[in-house]
Amino acid sequence: MAEWQVREHPDTIVLFDVDGTLTPARRKITPEIAEILKVLKKKVVIGFVGGSDISKQQEQLGQNAIDEFDFAFSENGLTAYRLGKQLASQSFLDWIGEEKYSKLANFILKYIANLDLPKKRGTFIEFRNGMINVSPIGRNCSIEERNEFEAYDKIHNIRPKFVQALKNAFPDYSLTFSIGWDKTYCLEHLESEGFKNIYFFGDKTYEGGNDYEIYIHPKVIGHSVKNPEETLKKLKELFNI
Repeated sequence: MAEWQVREHPDTIVLFDVDGTLTPARRKITPEIAEILKVLKKKVVIGFVGGSDISKQQEQLGQNAIDEFDFAFSENGLTAYRLGKQLASQSFLDWIGEEKYSKLANFILKYIANLDLPKKRGTFIEFRNGMINVSPIGRNCSIEERNEFEAYDKIHNIRPKFVQALKNAFPDYSLTFSIGWDKTYCLEHLESEGFKNIYFFGDKTYEGGNDYEIYIHPKVIGHSVKNPEETLKKLKELFNI
């Protein structure tokens, strides 16, 4: 019997995006959010799903995150934990192959080199176990520079155009190109668990955002939030906390 069978609603799981949903972007979880998650866990099963690797997620959610959440999905589910134990994972490089990956990486770097942006920093491609993270401004940018780029991107559609260019250039790669990796991959780990209700909270639920695919998934009850404060408010309303 799974640990959660003693909870009020053992057939319900609530999944959370990390950045912008449980925490401010690339920052640590607040004590208030951490506390309401403890209360929520008495009622339902809880998990988080994000594109970062587990070490970055632990920096934001705490070093004990994989124990405090029932399910932990890093790299959008390609590395997964259930009750603190790691499940089988798949390597992006093993799946795509070295030759195809090299062509993809070269295309990305050339495309970014030709982008006319107000600022560029370092680390434009970050290789992870189950995905590659591409940042036109560079992962080494500060939080202020990241926010500045997001505002610039809303006007000039840098990332949507980039995604479309990748789709056009690699139609035969069987990849999902989005502003992030498709988070529906994590649902494969839940199929055998028998959950009747799967809730998801995310802030980038618009088309092209990295929460969009799981937000609109037919098996998921999606909730769009603007920030952790709105997540807190909705949890109190939905689960009578």
